[in-house]
Amino acid sequence: MFLMIFVNDVEDVPGVPQWIKHVGENADGLGLADTIFPAFLFIVGLSIPFAFQSRIVRGDTRLLKRIFTRSFALIFIGFFHSNMETYNEAIAKLPKPVWESLVTFGFFFLFLDYSRFKKYKRYLFQGFGAALIIAMSALYKTSEPGHTWLHFSWWGILGLIGWAYLYCALIYYYSKGALWVQAAFWLFFMFLNIDIHFGWFDFLSKTYNYLWMAGNGAMQSFTMAGIFVAVLYMRLSKEKELRMLWVGMLLMAVILFNLGFIVRLYSGGISKARDTPSWVLICTGISLVAYLFFVLLVDVWKKYKLFKPIEPAGTNTFTCYLVPFLFYPAYEMSNLGYPEVLSEGMGGLIKCIVFSFVMVWIAGLLAKINVRLKI
Repeated sequence: MFLMIFVNDVEDVPGVPQWIKHVGENADGLGLADTIFPAFLFIVGLSIPFAFQSRIVRGDTRLLKRIFTRSFALIFIGFFHSNMETYNEAIAKLPKPVWESLVTFGFFFLFLDYSRFKKYKRYLFQGFGAALIIAMSALYKTSEPGHTWLHFSWWGILGLIGWAYLYCALIYYYSKGALWVQAAFWLFFMFLNIDIHFGWFDFLSKTYNYLWMAGNGAMQSFTMAGIFVAVLYMRLSKEKELRMLWVGMLLMAVILFNLGFIVRLYSGGISKARDTPSWVLICTGISLVAYLFFVLLVDVWKKYKLFKPIEPAGTNTFTCYLVPFLFYPAYEMSNLGYPEVLSEGMGGLIKCIVFSFVMVWIAGLLAKINVRLKI
């Protein structure tokens, strides 16, 4: 989450090393920014078995309901975020920063953690949030050709996460965490992505954005990889055979890297923008290696305290993601600017790093006063 905020902020800063940013849409390459979203989806998958196990231990019998409500919330917000990109303030009644701020406040009121609130306050605040979202929907105007109102263009980052979570969590739930099932579906999504890029399923292409896949299998592949690794970790940890994890993960990473560079020659190169198979395979391999590094750092060397400065990014992740959507509109409305030294080059890079820390710390401070989003 920390790096997601960072790469989003640094994208428009001139003069910083190009390897930090996304590569071009038609380029064959991989920047740091191109690896962050896959890693986030991988972590979503990692979290599912542990979260389910925790809820089962607490006697929670509403897992299925939680899967659907959480997925809907992510897809719902993602839909509005995608529409933010084409909001046309020239024909709308509200300036774009105002509209974005009010929509984000609506999300806060709708999805605030109300566990410590009395019921009437919860219903009052959620009702206000719903009314705010409805009002902003009514006022929305777009610059998208062929549309005048809220419309589908793509699912947005949160929407893609929501779809991946929905399908992968359901697979884990109905398979009761069987390791071979997680492996089978990981391979299924991975090879489906390869097949689609080779053109074998072109007759279904018009349905992908609207029906079951919400894309071409890439997002689900990352998430299923995370679920598989978490289940494997839990099993090996229980059997006190974690050393086997190192062998298995490194071997899989080597296979994925090699397969990724082979497929690269035949399927449009490495491209996040086009969800190419080589991008999926290589980024999954990177996530596996990164995961092993953190297992070593936290489980073996016990260095968890190293992450304390950005802990809210993990413990208050949803809030952390939405906080910049309040900052950016406020910054635009203020007409303030950064000194030139902080607007480009090394100064701009340092500014983006500091900004990422500040967003995470704000999420942490909000949590301390019980302002924490929960879906």
